[in-house]
Amino acid sequence: MTTPISVSGPVTIWGAGAMGGSIGAWLKRAGQDVRFVDADEAHVRAIREGGLRITGPVDTFTVQTPAALPAEVQPGLGTVLLAVKAHHTDSALDELVPLLAADGFIVSVQNGLNERTIAARVGEGRTVGCFVNFGADVMEPGVIQRGNRGAVVVGELDGARTERIEAVHGLFRLFEPDAVLTDNIWGYLWGKLAYGSLLFATALADASIADVLASERHRPMLIELGREVMRVARERGIRPEGFDGFDPAAFAPEASVADAAASLDRLVGFNRKSAKSHSGVWRDLAVRKRKTEVDAQIAPIAALGAETGVDTPLVRRLVDLVHDVEEGRRPQAWETVDAMTIRP
Repeated sequence: MTTPISVSGPVTIWGAGAMGGSIGAWLKRAGQDVRFVDADEAHVRAIREGGLRITGPVDTFTVQTPAALPAEVQPGLGTVLLAVKAHHTDSALDELVPLLAADGFIVSVQNGLNERTIAARVGEGRTVGCFVNFGADVMEPGVIQRGNRGAVVVGELDGARTERIEAVHGLFRLFEPDAVLTDNIWGYLWGKLAYGSLLFATALADASIADVLASERHRPMLIELGREVMRVARERGIRPEGFDGFDPAAFAPEASVADAAASLDRLVGFNRKSAKSHSGVWRDLAVRKRKTEVDAQIAPIAALGAETGVDTPLVRRLVDLVHDVEEGRRPQAWETVDAMTIRP
């Protein structure tokens, strides 16, 4: 086991759900001082009373660690891993920012470009970029299933190699030994945006990630969707990075359909090996019956594209269709995936 890395005081996991809970549990088991904060009273109570239990094919164990509701947290937070849903970032920051110590900083363990939002509130110097692609779900209060291992990457927003990012990298290696320290965190975040757009499209159907990505009928649409995101990234001067079978270069404007199809095939293989067969977006729609992260994660792609003159009709259509499913106007079904290529 890797030796625990010394950071500024205890590590606060703000959002002890699938991502934050998984990472925090591994850190705690490795000997790191960890505190969980979550808005779900039942989840916090379960962790207090019986610990946080991790299940699934990666490992099974329980850790005992402090857990609190946001209103119970005292000022002086040093290292904070922010792991709330993207659309809850602003409200979490409202509670969190006043509690940061003078040298405290926030690591965004989220999907999307939330580093921009965090940096606008606390400054780029107190914001650390992070990209994760492992699968996990909260099964019940106090219980998280980690479905697989996946890419974990950290980096300073400006690409600098600092003592802080070295320590953060060491911290994340307690969770994922192959965690990467990069000077191009924005490249990974934009790569995940392209893959994330595909995941949102798969969630329109009552089917697994792999089954939708493998659908020959929908591959032209999926490929063009990925290309739209990559065109926006290119126009904004981003060099996207690949991970876990997703090759952003395969979705570049000059890439062939065969290249993109090969990348989709690798993603199908990666997802078929995971105990987490459906995305968190799918669970939000099918199980939790709640709003997804589409407005905070996918809609900004269209807005950023518009700023640079890149049209993104499929991205905009995807956002509209997710809203339709959220609000009960369309079913979560293959016919809704079909509607991605049909003008409203």
